Amino acid sequence: MAVSPVAALNSKLSLPSGKQQQSKFAAQSVRAIPIRILTVGKNRSKGVQFIVDEYMKKLRNYCSVDDVRIKSNPKNARDVVAQIEHEDIAVMSLIRPDEWVVMLDERGHDVGSEQMASLIGEAGNKGASTLLFCIGGPYGHGRHLRERANVSVKLSSLVLNHEIALVVLIEQLYRGWTILKGQKYHH
Repeated sequence: MAVSPVAALNSKLSLPSGKQQQSKFAAQSVRAIPIRILTVGKNRSKGVQFIVDEYMKKLRNYCSVDDVRIKSNPKNARDVVAQIEHEDIAVMSLIRPDEWVVMLDERGHDVGSEQMASLIGEAGNKGASTLLFCIGGPYGHGRHLRERANVSVKLSSLVLNHEIALVVLIEQLYRGWTILKGQKYHH
């Protein structure tokens, strides 16, 4: 019997199934789990970096957050498969054994803001040392990260480049924390 990806994610994380439902952690005490965002890609534009810096400041009111970058195609491979493998090795070398890994992928589970808040709350309350979000390079993630990830989510039904995905992710992390704290979201 096949289980829908959203149902599987919801049962794995005890997330609410409807996008309009309130997070089960709203206004409750949630451990301020540190967040790391690992991005594979080229240098960021100044505009994207400005937005990232602004949301990093806001997020640091709730938890520690680190921005980790890996150069795409670190060994300048001409073959796409080799490029993905080299990026996969670089990513895996930075993942700690006790981290809860969220892989951002266009084929991942579709989550709303409340579900993202629940994901943060659930990881924090399950004893993970850190919540790690992985944004892949131009050709996606490698096999090892796919096997290691605790969950795969998509930020949109659209394919987003790594810079746009980062902006959407960091905004949703901030929004998730405001939901968890029962606060009004401030842009």
